[in-house]
Amino acid sequence: MTFSINLLYDLQQMLSYQFMQHAFETGTMIAVVAGVVGYFVVLRRSAFTAHAFSEMGFAGAAGAVVFLSVLGSYAPIVGLLLGSTTGGLAIAALSRRAANRDTQVGIVLAFGLGLGLLFLSLYTGYATEAYSILFGEILGISISNVLLTLVATVGILATVAVVYRPLLFASLDEDVAEAKGMPMLFLGTVFMLLVAVGVSFAVQVTGVLLIFSLMVTPAATAQYLAKRPQRAILISVGISLMATWVGLFVAFYTPYPVSFFITAIVFGLYLLVRLLHQRTAQGKLSSARDGLLG
Repeated sequence: MTFSINLLYDLQQMLSYQFMQHAFETGTMIAVVAGVVGYFVVLRRSAFTAHAFSEMGFAGAAGAVVFLSVLGSYAPIVGLLLGSTTGGLAIAALSRRAANRDTQVGIVLAFGLGLGLLFLSLYTGYATEAYSILFGEILGISISNVLLTLVATVGILATVAVVYRPLLFASLDEDVAEAKGMPMLFLGTVFMLLVAVGVSFAVQVTGVLLIFSLMVTPAATAQYLAKRPQRAILISVGISLMATWVGLFVAFYTPYPVSFFITAIVFGLYLLVRLLHQRTAQGKLSSARDGLLG
């Protein structure tokens, strides 16, 4: 397929393929979830936690692939969910406060990697399944996984809508929230489950090793562009959607993987926004200094 420069015609040609329809449908849902949940991940300084979930999800998916003949085509996504949610509950149980969670996350992450390595050594089939877990395989998503992703997306967004205010308050200032008697263990567990499920489905797009590209980088960029939470979440979702759509479009006309383009787009945008933010801050500082001296 060659690129014709007529974007409307190119889009029609691309979406005439069922696998591209599934890729855009799944990518759109995952980008929205990653943009919303990723904002709380960055706000709570829990990027390391998201990485630990992806490692636990990798272990679960690798284990499920070993039993592929029993679980059928749902094996990888079921394994991802089981692995990441189990890891999330374990981390929440080991440490109630986000500020003191690094050690527990590191312990669970290391165990997840070791478990995944064990399952990979037991797997005797082709390496395709393991490769798709590590780097994503959005162009190979089936209609059943699209529907499963839709159910998870609705569940995650509904949960965020219900716990939005207390979760935001607890994320901004844990000490004050705890002093006011808010249910920190409950909120921490809900947050962990949201991240675990979100990571499980985002792995379909970027894979375990590149999970930060959708779950962290857009939200980190949005924090430079907006101070109000609602606006920052919308910008985070917008960046995730733009990177996913452009990544899919470019990858369709090139022999290179989608996940590379997504990571390159969000990383480039983050660097640009950070540079502009620093220059703006330096300009304001210089103006203030000139005003004092003048």
